[in-house]
Order: sequence, then structure tokens, then C-alpha cells
Amino acid sequence: MVLLDGYSLNPGDLSWDSLRSLAPLDLFDRTSPSELLPRSQSATILLTNKTVLSAETLRKLPSLRFISVLATGVNVVDLQSAAQQGIIVSNVPSYSTDSVAQLTWALLLELTHQVALHASSVRQGDWSSSLDFSYQKKPLIELSGLTLGVIGLGAIGQKVAQIADAFGMKILSVEREGKEKLSLPYPVSYTSLEALFKSSDVISLHAPLTPQTEKIINPQTLLWMKPTAFLLNTSRGGLIDSEALAHALERKTIAGAALDVLESEPPSPSHPLLHSPYCLITPHIGWATLAARKRLLNQTVGNVKAFIEGKPINVVS
Repeated sequence: MVLLDGYSLNPGDLSWDSLRSLAPLDLFDRTSPSELLPRSQSATILLTNKTVLSAETLRKLPSLRFISVLATGVNVVDLQSAAQQGIIVSNVPSYSTDSVAQLTWALLLELTHQVALHASSVRQGDWSSSLDFSYQKKPLIELSGLTLGVIGLGAIGQKVAQIADAFGMKILSVEREGKEKLSLPYPVSYTSLEALFKSSDVISLHAPLTPQTEKIINPQTLLWMKPTAFLLNTSRGGLIDSEALAHALERKTIAGAALDVLESEPPSPSHPLLHSPYCLITPHIGWATLAARKRLLNQTVGNVKAFIEGKPINVVS
């Protein structure tokens, strides 16, 4: 068994012992493209988080029988090639739902209440020298009564919507042809994509990256948004046309954005959104709470154990 890129999952605060107990394990913090084949050549089981396993790579690994992706998304594996070679691929679903929803709201609350800005102002002495008992560096926005548009009403989208309901927000989602509406314990109104963009005060992205959702945030959909609206993305960077969003923020077509993901990670220093004053960016940390990483590791151990016992689970190939 070979783990190609374990550092992000376990930078030192978790134990690999439960995984080591299942099979001999070669463990690497990171694997470069040039190191991939030499390290994987004799592997029966490969574990990968973000190291890409292309069709060309898979064809050169004749011993490989099982891949467990240390994530929910499996874009890093060529599933068609894996299936053709009889390689089983599993993922880890739903381990990060609560953590990603929590970060989504942390980002939105920062956009609307500017907590870091005001805390920094106090630290710099502004409150001590103020003539008044209270002041605001920027307008503060109350969420109750506003509309949240959720694109992608899976487990994370549903959790985000549940919290929105607790804040007193109205919730919109996209009506999908041929898909039955979900029965949820809070009200959700279904509408067209255009109507969602035009009606929402906040749009939160929670969709997988597919040909249908790639660059769903583009010049046209950004023009549909209110100039007072915020955009959140804690799902996949490829859902956003970064150049278009940077232009929209510069022109103040929308009020602001907060992103935990970009289309290329880590991004180039010249990425158009890195230095936008109206865009908050965090380094893909939504999944990375200690509790979520423990679940990810435990479920990965479960995936490997089930494969060894001849009863694979969480199969996506």
C-alpha cells in the first residue's frame, strides 16, 4: 500500500497506526509527477488526495487493484481507465459536511459584519481615541430577511441552507428537470438559474465540478447578480471564471466574494483574485478541521479494510 500525499490530511496531529495495521505502507507527504511511477510501481493499493492518477499513469501500474481517494471528489482519478483495468476506486463521502458549512458561514459573516476589520481597528487604538462609544468602519449587514441562493443542494448545501433558515433567511435553489424536489425541514423555493441569480442577496456554491457546472459563474451570470450581492464558493474552484469575477469586483458589479477554493491550487502569484480588496480567499481549509480529518482517516481505513476483505465500499468507479 502506498500513500502518495498524506501531509494535508495528517500534518502530525493524527496517527497512521490504524492504516499501517492493514498492510505494509509506504507513506509520503507529497509526490511530484516525476516521483509518482517509481513510488507506485509495486503498489496493489494506492491512496491519493490530490496527486493525479491519469489514464497514462494507470496503464503503467499493472499491480494496482484499488485506489482510495482521500476526499469526496474524485476528479484526480481517470475513472474510465480505472474501470477498464479492473481497478476499484473508492472515495470518502460526507466526512466534511459540518466543517465546510461552518467555514461557509464564517466567510459570509466576515463579509457582512467585518469582524477582522473592526478587531484590527480596536487593536490599533481607534476605539480608545473615539469620541463615541461605538463606530463602524464599513456598513454592517443583517442577514435576517435576505435571500440565499444555494447552487448544489447536496449534503453540504442542505446544511448551509439549514443554518440560513436559523438566521431567518429565505432560501432559493435551482429547479432541475426530471429531479424530484427534496423534502426538507425548512422552506426552499425552487426557481430557474437566472431567477436565482437575480433574486439572491447571497449565492453559495456547493455543486460538483461537471461540464454543466464549470464556470457557472461567468460574465453573464455575474451581470444577473444584484450590485449588493455576495458570492461564496467552498466547493470547486472551476465553478468560477476568475477573470470575470475579478472584473465584476473591480467594477463593483457585485459587492464582494469569499472563496476557499480556486481552479488551480496553490494559485499562481499573478492570479487575478489574490489581491482584490473585495475578495476574501482562504487556502482550501473548509475540509481541514481536526474532527473532519479524523473522520476522513477513519473512513479511509474502512475503505481499505473492506477492499482487503473482498467487500469494497464507497465505490465510485
